[in-house]
Amino acid sequence: MALLTLETLHLNFGGVAALAGVTLEVNADDFFAIIGPNGAGKTSILNCISGIYTPSRGRIVFNGQDITRVKSHRRAKLRIARTFQNIALFRGMTVLDNVKIGRHIRLRSGVLACGVYYGKAAREELAHRATIEREIIDLLELQDIRHKIVGTLPYGLQKRVELARALALEPVLLLLDEPTAGMNAEETEDMVRFILYVKQTKRLTVVMIEHDMGVVMGISDRVAVLDFGQKIAEGAPAQVQADPVVIKAYLGEDFEVA
Repeated sequence: MALLTLETLHLNFGGVAALAGVTLEVNADDFFAIIGPNGAGKTSILNCISGIYTPSRGRIVFNGQDITRVKSHRRAKLRIARTFQNIALFRGMTVLDNVKIGRHIRLRSGVLACGVYYGKAAREELAHRATIEREIIDLLELQDIRHKIVGTLPYGLQKRVELARALALEPVLLLLDEPTAGMNAEETEDMVRFILYVKQTKRLTVVMIEHDMGVVMGISDRVAVLDFGQKIAEGAPAQVQADPVVIKAYLGEDFEVA
């Protein structure tokens, strides 16, 4: 059963077509990868799904609901979470505080009660913090750095903190924009291990953009390939890898999975 459907999605910036009639269907529990050259429209798709961009034409259906015009904060309440290619953390705050921000959308107390921070609001905040430390901080092995300032951490750990913040929202759909970009081999291996672990543990559906083809071909259930805003192929990793159109447009004749 499809959890997420993009129906003939168009996105224009002036005279530039970032997306030109892209149709995708992501089933529940899928690990769905989107690949393609720089400027192919990959991040534009994630921005449309998460509500940062509104498509010029077409529909986005999530869990049976048309969310094409739904505001981004309401999509978060529908349990769509994402990470970003360029780390978007509060660098002057601790790891724990950054992760807690992702949890605030699940708070039931009103603004006034939270401002006073007494009684029910205080108990709710403490309960959410306990959940974060038990189910997310521990899961991603961030216990030893949870009180450290994010800006002082190595790049690979910051990417893991951003993943933790997305998980704090308790997503059904997790959007990952190049989660291993800029990482060395060891950091990439760790990140892939954590992504697979949280997907299995939390039973998530994942849509991922990634340039590391070893990662894509190794962990994805299905792969879609974009070029110049259009889908040029979709299928199982081995099928896409062998597609002559994909080889010509993106992978190259000498491509081999490590």
